Amino acid sequence: MDGTTTPTGIPQSDGLKVTDVLDCIRDIPVYRPALDLDAFPILDKPAMAHGFPDNWMTPRLAAALAAGEAEYVWSTGTHHARMQLIRPPYFLLRSYYRLWSEHPDLAKTWAGGCRRVSLTTVLATEHVARVNARRNGTEPAATPTLEDRRLDERTMYLNLRLDPGQWDRADVERMLAEIREVSEAHPEGAYHLDCSGYHLAHLARRAEEFGLWGAETFPRPASIVTAYEYTPANVRRYLAERFGVPVIDLFGSTELGYLYYSDRDGRYHPYLDRMGIELVPVAPGSGIHSLIVTSIRNPYMPLVRYRSGDCVRTSDGSADPAKVVAFCGREKELLETPHGPVAQADLDDRVAAVAPEVFLYCLETHGGPGSAALLRYTTFDGRPPAEGRDAALAAAVTALTGRPSSTEHAAHLPIGASGKYAWLATADSREPTAANPRGGGA
Repeated sequence: MDGTTTPTGIPQSDGLKVTDVLDCIRDIPVYRPALDLDAFPILDKPAMAHGFPDNWMTPRLAAALAAGEAEYVWSTGTHHARMQLIRPPYFLLRSYYRLWSEHPDLAKTWAGGCRRVSLTTVLATEHVARVNARRNGTEPAATPTLEDRRLDERTMYLNLRLDPGQWDRADVERMLAEIREVSEAHPEGAYHLDCSGYHLAHLARRAEEFGLWGAETFPRPASIVTAYEYTPANVRRYLAERFGVPVIDLFGSTELGYLYYSDRDGRYHPYLDRMGIELVPVAPGSGIHSLIVTSIRNPYMPLVRYRSGDCVRTSDGSADPAKVVAFCGREKELLETPHGPVAQADLDDRVAAVAPEVFLYCLETHGGPGSAALLRYTTFDGRPPAEGRDAALAAAVTALTGRPSSTEHAAHLPIGASGKYAWLATADSREPTAANPRGGGA
């Protein structure tokens, strides 16, 4: 796989043939102009959404929707406006299960019958509760029970609160009791823990704070996967140290399924069944690349040269998808600097190198290049960092961004309305938060 493109612009790889792509999209209205020209421009989210669903409708799709073989779903909308999609039922779950069953470090837990406990945003929990209520012909409960939160016989969801930083003792005791129930149902006490790294770190911290940390109260998982958002290096290290098992990263999205996975040593590997990848520099000469995906994995909404909005770096700065070494954040969250754009992972590298005790952080900027920046952060133990860390952090941020920078230790950083944290906050691009639902200044 080397990202080779054909005259149409469609990438061709071992897992994807141009003829198969053309056969799959021939009747789809959104692709007719490109088919007429035999040249495919990059497909952005607004073009996907314009005229939806008529721009995707074919007789085959209409029949699949009528038969329940395809369904409408919404993307999470974490970093962009929520977008409606069409896909087979349980499309993302099946992609997850297949990858879990084939992953070199995880396959043993799949084959051993481990159940999956998922600890991520409350929006994910609410989605599962809605699916179950619809299946049962009822309305979702205001507070979903454990049965309401079972996606299938293998997967259940834990979180019932938007901001994990505000979990109280009752929240933690309930979640740990549900984890123990899953663990005790397995002959070896094993379970598979699927999470946002932030959420699991919050749970471990709270368990320690409330005297609930230990094998009797918080059984150690057989495997841990982070699969929902960027996991900072400090968080990944914290989880590996606390739980003593490899922390595996899966990269994918609602509309695509999973594309890459990491191994126990943090190296990424492509997982591109019926997919092709292109990497396009976000700016001339930049080592950050935008991820462009062609996929016919979803037969009802195949995507040709789709801009996922994610950014990656490769081992040698080239555009070879086989050399991806880091997923470094979202394209819409790049920060312009005198040295070119920087991504979340660039700041994360500096924070991890200087201050391993930092847990959450957010870089606040209030003007154009050259204006001041403030790095607000929390620590894992809640105490201010070791002497000299603030000055070192500020110097690292200044060197990265070209902005005069300062730091501020905080007891709590609010989470976004999506249930995810933003690494960058500007006057015009702050995500709404739990405490500030309309967005804008805090």
